[in-house]
Amino acid sequence: MRPFKPALQFSRIYHGAIRRFSSHRSHLDNVESMASRLQTRSVIRFRGPDTVKFLQGLLTNDVRRFDKPEGKANSTVPTPNLPSVTVPPIYAAMLTPQGRFLYDFFLYRPSKPDEKLDGSGSGPGSDGDELELLADVDGSVLDELLATLKKYRLRSKVDIESAAGEFSCWQRFGRNLSEKSSSEEEPEAASVGWGGGVDRSGMSASQGSGLGWQWYNDPRLDCLGFRGIFPSNAIPPLVEADKETDERNYLLWRLEKGVAEGSNEIPKGEAIPLEYNLAGLNAISFDKGCYVGQELIARAHHRGVIRKRLLPLKFLNDSGEELEQKVAPRSEVIVAASGKKAGTVNTALGCRGLGLLRLEEAFKGPGSLTIQGQEDVKVEAIIPEWWPAEWFLEYQQHSAAA
Repeated sequence: MRPFKPALQFSRIYHGAIRRFSSHRSHLDNVESMASRLQTRSVIRFRGPDTVKFLQGLLTNDVRRFDKPEGKANSTVPTPNLPSVTVPPIYAAMLTPQGRFLYDFFLYRPSKPDEKLDGSGSGPGSDGDELELLADVDGSVLDELLATLKKYRLRSKVDIESAAGEFSCWQRFGRNLSEKSSSEEEPEAASVGWGGGVDRSGMSASQGSGLGWQWYNDPRLDCLGFRGIFPSNAIPPLVEADKETDERNYLLWRLEKGVAEGSNEIPKGEAIPLEYNLAGLNAISFDKGCYVGQELIARAHHRGVIRKRLLPLKFLNDSGEELEQKVAPRSEVIVAASGKKAGTVNTALGCRGLGLLRLEEAFKGPGSLTIQGQEDVKVEAIIPEWWPAEWFLEYQQHSAAA
């Protein structure tokens, strides 16, 4: 019966943590939907016949579906608002040769001219052979990222340029969007502009725009809502004045879900992608073939043991009340009883944060973790509801075998 004990122990820890997570009242629990212009993000344009081949050898995800997309058919008759096919975006990362995180990308393929009518609706556009992709990237490292990409380009026939002045990145999120994530259940955000499923309210809302770009399900997790790239000189469809909110509310939404974004929250040149849960966020393909940094990722994946993971954190006082703005990024999380380091706080906002913690120390019970030098601050680690159960089970089984 010994082999079953780790699984039973895991079950108690995992489901107990899930119950604690579900009982937390989020600051955003009662918010129906919000939208944020992501000032921390920027846009890069890739254009040329070698675009897919170039990115396929650099990024962790399989981008070949952009070359010969098998998109969802929307209509047999395209319209200015609705092309015949839409291709969902891809989330991916670029790594160092040693397999450490560098940059993250949300890749979009704008609809081709022959997939929709022209802006007047009088006829289809011309069929362009040149593939174009847009990438939503961390704006704080834009110039560095452009230089890095051009260093790898060599003789590849691909143009790489900043489109930061033309486009902005947006996120729609909130309780009703996370509960109704599919296009059938959330028609309001299913599609507006060039692409997506038929959305009558979206069509009418987007008729005032000569461009009309589209909201997509966030490619990482349904609970994060919808994401899109839109022209900078216009507000996206379905974003009303009373629904636009500060980007910090989107940051708080991500912290509560346990999702890091960008090279500041996922330390550039240091972070191991699997420890930051990028596999669970649909950023990594394990069967696509070679790319820069693949060897370490494949070895860690097949070994099957990740001892540290990024977790949502909550900061409390001795009475269990939330503590606002008491913890700074890079603070050390320690075990209160022994003083042993359990991990590090990566990001913090208000009483919430993200931390990279050792799993063997993270869930020993209420009050077991605190901040180095701030022993009055208690740290509660939370297992997100979207986590696969096997992540903890693999660790428990390895620990028992050791």
